[in-house]
Amino acid sequence: MLALVEFVSGLALLILGAHQLVGGASALARGFGVSPLVVGLTVVAYGTSAPELAVSVQAALDGSPDIALGNVVGSNVCNVLVILGLSALAAPLVVTPRLLRLDMPLMVAASALVLVFALDGALSRVEGIALLAAAVAYTAYALLDARRGRGAPADGEAAPVESRGRSLLRMLVGLAMLVLGAHWLVEGAVLAARWLGVSELVIGLTVVAVGTSLPELATSVVAAWRGERDIAVGNVVGSNLFNLTTVLGLALTVAPAPIVIAPQTLAFDLPVMVAVALVCIPVGMSRMRFDRLEGGLLLATYALYVVLLALRGTGHALAPQPWAAALALGTALLLPSWLGWRTR
Repeated sequence: MLALVEFVSGLALLILGAHQLVGGASALARGFGVSPLVVGLTVVAYGTSAPELAVSVQAALDGSPDIALGNVVGSNVCNVLVILGLSALAAPLVVTPRLLRLDMPLMVAASALVLVFALDGALSRVEGIALLAAAVAYTAYALLDARRGRGAPADGEAAPVESRGRSLLRMLVGLAMLVLGAHWLVEGAVLAARWLGVSELVIGLTVVAVGTSLPELATSVVAAWRGERDIAVGNVVGSNLFNLTTVLGLALTVAPAPIVIAPQTLAFDLPVMVAVALVCIPVGMSRMRFDRLEGGLLLATYALYVVLLALRGTGHALAPQPWAAALALGTALLLPSWLGWRTR
């Protein structure tokens, strides 16, 4: 009961805190004339990824590295398969040339880099600092790109009427709620994992990952429904980049020891994360958008992913070997990829 109360309370604080943080940050950014795509890739993406940041860093400090890593990997898989899938079902999503040329390839490269770092069986503080440096470089480029005027708002687009002081206050309140909510969520998840006999890695890959991805889900689906489709796609791509570079990088930097990579994580979870990032490019090339059919296929793939994780986490007799599970999920991802190339 204590685990349930802590988990639900922490999740509620995370969602409410992210809402305040994103609302205040978006108002400030738009007040400076930044385009919806740049806002989605940076301010909104970073704001909605604040729960992942708070949870993973808190987990690393509390000595729960499996939750820290599982949260990042699971959130990135959830962001693409669930959030893009549901958003595309709400309304077909527009993919801009910049996303295909720069941001999506960078998301794939960052995913592959984490996999390469993990090949020796651990993720170290030095590798975390390298990921943080990549985050600084990407953010600096995005800000310079916005200043050069490439992402200037369309004529007639009005910025929200809100004072900068009020926006800043909303951001600070949201951040405080996120920190407290992350602490409760991690404690509740660890207690639940031990009580149920399920590994912390599986809990991090599923329950915690989906819970901390709810702000991205709400933001992207509502943005798609309201016609702000640049924000919907940019939020997912930017959030995944932030998770891989800033969230994981900071967690590795503050962790008291390197995060040891389990063999099944190296054989299944990390390759799946890379494959899910890679699938965005051919799917996005289908008439430069994500259609409803492709969105449905992404959701179906996530359902298969959860089934495979559940079988593995419970030690069921039907649980496939990691390489076989990765092969099954990779085969499922080929269908939306094939549709993307076929309708290009």
